[in-house]
Amino acid sequence: DQPHVSDPQVVVDFENGNFNFTFPNPKNVSEFSMTLFKGREKKEICALHLSEERVIPKSNVSYCQTQNSSSSTTFILKNLERKHNDIYTYCLEIFLPPPYIHCCLKEAYLYVQDKEDCFSLGLVSWIIIGLIIFAISCVCCVVVCCLRNKNQKCDSNSHEYNSEYMPMAAVNAAKKPRI
Repeated sequence: DQPHVSDPQVVVDFENGNFNFTFPNPKNVSEFSMTLFKGREKKEICALHLSEERVIPKSNVSYCQTQNSSSSTTFILKNLERKHNDIYTYCLEIFLPPPYIHCCLKEAYLYVQDKEDCFSLGLVSWIIIGLIIFAISCVCCVVVCCLRNKNQKCDSNSHEYNSEYMPMAAVNAAKKPRI
């Protein structure tokens, strides 16, 4: 039985806020490593080394975890932010049985939208709506005050001259002089 390295279909799932990169383990292999690299410079962020005796996970960052089953290996990326947007590359190294094989299988671009963007856009829109309502309220108050002052001036001009001194007395209204 020769090691079998096909072009595996990497499955990228997004569930519960985590990105899961799952790929099938190579067939007829007793020892291999799977590594996840980030960026064009291929910075190693997460790896999993499997041999018949043990499974050794390795993570160079806090947001990557590994998970292994008999048929597949999964890299789980958690708590991602916009700074994690990049190209992720999956590479496989087969140690046993010989010959040694090293190949990079797939690349995937990962785009993460910041949570703060959604919140800040919502907050900005609520602030703008609040300012508009406040401005409309101020304009309404100014209009009401002006109308009220105008009505009070009109009312004060229509008072009878004698009514200030004798509001209950029946007195003929004094006529205003005409010029």
